[in-house]
Parts: sequence; structure tokens; C-alpha cells
Amino acid sequence: MERRQLLEHWLQDQFPAQPFTLQPASADASFRRYFRIAVDDQTVIVMDAPPPHEDCAPFLRVAEILAAAGVHVPKILAQNLDLGFLLLSDLGNTTFLHALSDRIESAHQLYGDAIDALVRMQLSHQAESLPVYGEALLQRELDLFPDWYIAKHLQVDLTEKQQAALRTVFSRILHNNLAQPKVLVHRDYHSRNLMVAAPNPGIIDFQDAVYGPVTYDLVSLLKDAYIRWDEEHILDWAIRYWEKARKAGLPVTADFATFYRDFEWMGVQRHLKVLGIFARLNYRDGKAVYLNDMPLVMQYLRKACERYRELDPLLNLLDELHPVESGQKVGYTF
Repeated sequence: MERRQLLEHWLQDQFPAQPFTLQPASADASFRRYFRIAVDDQTVIVMDAPPPHEDCAPFLRVAEILAAAGVHVPKILAQNLDLGFLLLSDLGNTTFLHALSDRIESAHQLYGDAIDALVRMQLSHQAESLPVYGEALLQRELDLFPDWYIAKHLQVDLTEKQQAALRTVFSRILHNNLAQPKVLVHRDYHSRNLMVAAPNPGIIDFQDAVYGPVTYDLVSLLKDAYIRWDEEHILDWAIRYWEKARKAGLPVTADFATFYRDFEWMGVQRHLKVLGIFARLNYRDGKAVYLNDMPLVMQYLRKACERYRELDPLLNLLDELHPVESGQKVGYTF
């Protein structure tokens, strides 16, 4: 039986003798799909997570942790882990990305809400029960850059000298990342996974949460692959977060300059990973749309590399891989 039929039969059991409509709500970069169900003048969301590829258990566990932390996540209304179906409360269909595209003047309010929610998440006392965002996982993510972006997307074979330079920079990046204090990390805390809701924001796609570097989610939020902000606004929001985090007792450094350096170095790790993931989504999964988001991520990466001498080997490699782009100034627009 096809999954669509399995899903409809399961929903009929959830809503016996009640007519309902089933419409696609969204899909993400994994095998998960989401549908919006209209029944009795209300809507709910069903997650379809095929068991051979996806596991609903982490989603349920993290939803419980985040709800206990006082942030707005979907309520679990029904579940069948064997089939890979979850019935969830509906947080609406307006993402931050959509809202920010329509009403740019609302950015400060929306980002203020997102920062407040981030601080509450990071205060979670259950964060240490999550998988550790340790060296092995961070390294695997970095390796996506040479494996998928360089080798597959650019079709370039690195020389031994280039490989050595990349290893050197990766080691420096990991040293910084692993030295940062650890908190709950959503891992994709950005404009596509934050919904305009009451209370705001509604948070989704959190099943991959880990216990890791304190700056990671702030980088995801402020150096978003899908929307670009002027650097002065990124800096302003980073300061606002840092002040609120210190006041809340989170383990951020007492010196903002040190904190911002950690923020940027964490960003370098994420940007390298994202470039690799976007290439993989295209070449392995046939999702070419993500190639359109690569230039912004590369801009973030180059901008950070230009600021820190220790990252010169990576900047030089980027120049060698993209000789036309070398020497160009990278800018941001609001």
C-alpha cells in the first residue's frame, strides 16, 4: 500500500465518521513531508516520516524538552511510530521568511522574539540528555565541503598542498568550536523553521537538536542562508542576544568581542557544512533549488575569513577555487 493510502487510513482512524481534507503543507530537506488537515472548522498538521529513512522518536523527545523550556512548539495529538506518522497542532503557515519578505520593518520585533525564545531554549536543564555536538559530528559536517561542494559541485581534485591547508583550517575551526560552552542547540534555527504565531515564534524542525556550542543557533538565525541583512543589524541583534544571555545566566563570555569572534568562527563551520549540504541535496536528492542559496552562504564564509588571519589558508583556497571572485568586496543589503 502506498504511503498516501496508509496515511489516509490512519487519519480515518483518528477522525472516525468525520470528513477531512488533506493538503500538502511543506516538505523539508529530508524525507519528511507535512500535510495540513482541515476537519470540523479547524486545522492540524500530520508529519509523514517514512521509518526506513526517518525516526519520529527524537522529534517527540525534543518537543517535550522544548515545551518544558517554555517555548512554543507543536503539541503531539496522536502518533504511530511504526508507520512514521505524527498528528500535530497547527502553528500556521506564515514563516518568518515570508513575513520578513512582506514587512521588512517588522524584522526587529520578529528577531527580538526569536532571540527571547532562543535564550529560553538554551536555559533548558535537560539539554545534557541530548546527543553531544562533539568533534566527530562537527568534523563529519566539515567534510561535506570537500566531498560534495569541491569534488562534486566544482568537480575539482584538491592538490596535496590544498588538502593540507584545509586540514589545518579545519583543526583551527574545531578547536574554537569545541572550546565554546555548551547548551541546547536546535541546529536549524532560522527563518524557515520559525513561524509567526502566538506566542511568537512557533518553532519547528527541531528533531536534530544536540548539546553543543552556545553560538551555533544564533549564527543560524542571524547569518541565515535564505535571507540577507546588513551587517550592522546582525551586530545589533548579536549584542542584544549577548546582553539577554548574560542577564539570564547563560555561559557566554564576559567580553563581547570574544563572543563575536566565537560567533563568527562557529559560522565558518556552519557555512562550510551548508555549502556541502546544498550540493548534496542537488546531486544526490535532485533538489536543485538549494543551489540558488549558495552565493549568500559563500559571501558569509568569505567575509568571516577576511577578518581572521588564522583563516587565511581557507580564504586562499576559496580564491583558488573561484578566481573570478577573489578580491571582490562582499556586501550585505537590508
